[in-house]
Amino acid sequence: MNPTLEQEINQLHAEFCGGLADPKRLLILYTLADAPHNVSELTSSLSISQPAVSRHLKILRERGMVIATRQGPSVEYRLADHRLIEALDLLRAAMRDHLSHNAELAGALVEV
Repeated sequence: MNPTLEQEINQLHAEFCGGLADPKRLLILYTLADAPHNVSELTSSLSISQPAVSRHLKILRERGMVIATRQGPSVEYRLADHRLIEALDLLRAAMRDHLSHNAELAGALVEV
């Protein structure tokens, strides 16, 4: 593969994954998976300040994870691709299995 192309792909991958690196952004994504919301609704339902919600939405929008649509005086946000939630659920399942395995190993050490 062309080294420049490979570097660009790796950079895009890192930026995309960086969008998932904040727990508040994950909450926003899960909330938008249920239904579209505007900033005020997200602020209210997640108990996050309006400036923080707006900053997180900007990052998610820049990475193509949410889509913004003007609805009169406000902007409604929706999940761009529901596979994001499927991927997050798979990651959570893998982490849960990893933690369970570690707990079993720790339990085995205590028994020895």
